[in-house]
Amino acid sequence: MGALENGGRVNFTVFTAADSDEMAQLLSEAFVARDPPAVAAGLRSSEFEDFVRLFCPKAANEGLTIVARSADTGEMMGALLAEDSASAAPAGIDKLSAKFHPIFDILGQLEAEYRVGREVHAGESLHLFLLGVRERFGAQGVAHRLVAECVANGARKGYRVAVAEATNRTSQHIFRHLEFVERARASYSAHRFEGRAVFASIASHGGPILMDRLLRPVF
Repeated sequence: MGALENGGRVNFTVFTAADSDEMAQLLSEAFVARDPPAVAAGLRSSEFEDFVRLFCPKAANEGLTIVARSADTGEMMGALLAEDSASAAPAGIDKLSAKFHPIFDILGQLEAEYRVGREVHAGESLHLFLLGVRERFGAQGVAHRLVAECVANGARKGYRVAVAEATNRTSQHIFRHLEFVERARASYSAHRFEGRAVFASIASHGGPILMDRLLRPVF
């Protein structure tokens, strides 16, 4: 259990299958409303929920995803979906809405740049994938603690590095504060997908940044 900046009590636990519905709803609401690429792509909550649900079985199996719940009410306040960087994409990802395609494209370019000269082996690299907090619990330190708890959990499992694609300035600030270092960057204004400037409306947000940090062994 931990305390937030406003004194509220929160429990951080490893995701289980029982958390699937609530996490899918929470992350879809957070991203569709506030994450620049999802907003620019026009994703609906139902479409984003479909995306999150594909990863829930893998999240339950790998034990790398962290959820935050109010210690008083049990309500899920936030979640950080994480995975082994070497694990395969879940079945069905090719059947998602085509609105995801430009997002996958710009983030895929970052990953390709990052992986040049690097080999990714199972059990070594922790991918911090989707970080979201319910709006009414914002500005209380929930997101910061989720990242810290996720990194600590990964280190206990023997992971040596944590990697994240930060798509907005808030998450970029959080990762930098937790010692993540920028490794690759893309531009929303310059990116083109099938000749279209899909992200022109969010050019003021700069662009996504791929960041990483080494994890300290935990014995």
